[in-house]
This record gives sequence, C-alpha cells and structure tokens, in this order.
Amino acid sequence: MQDTVNINDRFIVAKFAPTSEQIESAARQGFRSIINFQTGEEVKVDHMTPDEEARVAGQAGLKYLHQPVDVASLSDELVDRFRSKAAELPTPVLAHCASGKRAAAMVMMHVACEEGLDGDTAIATAQDSGAEIGSSEIKHFAKDYINRRNA
Repeated sequence: MQDTVNINDRFIVAKFAPTSEQIESAARQGFRSIINFQTGEEVKVDHMTPDEEARVAGQAGLKYLHQPVDVASLSDELVDRFRSKAAELPTPVLAHCASGKRAAAMVMMHVACEEGLDGDTAIATAQDSGAEIGSSEIKHFAKDYINRRNA
C-alpha cells in the first residue's frame, strides 16, 4: 500500500484517511485490523465518518477501533486505554488519522513501551522509518510518556 510507514511488522501507518476501496484493498492485502485516530469533528466531506468506516471495515472482515486523538485530549490515561485495546487486535494493523502524524505517534508509543525503548530512541526509530510524529507538543508528550512508562 502506498503512502504508508511500517512501524514494525504488526503496525503500518497510513498517511491518509482511507476510502472504502482502500479499506477493502487492505483486507485483501492481509491486514486484519484498522485503527482510526480521527476525531469526529475533523471528518471532511470526502472522508467517511467513524461509523461508516467501522461498517466498511466490518464488511471487509477487519476488526475496527476508533480512538479519537487530538493534542488537547492527549493524556497518559488515553494512551494507556489505546494500548490496552491495540494489544487485543489481530495483526497486521493499518492505523490512520488524516495525515498519519497522530497515528504514528500513538502507534510508536505503544511499540516503544512494548519493546522497552526510551523516548529519544523511539522517536528517532520512527522518523528513520519515514514516520512523521506531528507537532512539537505531540513529540514532547510521546517522548515523556515513553520515558515514564519504561522507567
């Protein structure tokens, strides 16, 4: 799939909000789950709502998780809840938001905590793979979260 970043062999981040055709294609390519990090307010006219995306994913045989995230909602509790849910999803997982930046940050925090990485190493590894983590606020939060959880 084009415009994606492999965080590891279980989590791939799309740098776009997928269409129904792209979700169906992802299922044919072997993805087993999809995570949508878009908030309901940011859904554009040409994007599916989270409910529509859940329906399309289900019809394609994919597990679906909607975990809305924006800078204002970031908290340890939100990331902990996401990580708990993500750990239960069948892999490989296609994760997305509108541009892939929040999705990359959230997935990177999950993977870094699983692998025991420190914040600087996790961010560098994600960026080396082609992931964009997002704003400096998100980057700072992610680094601190990882360091707190892996201390």
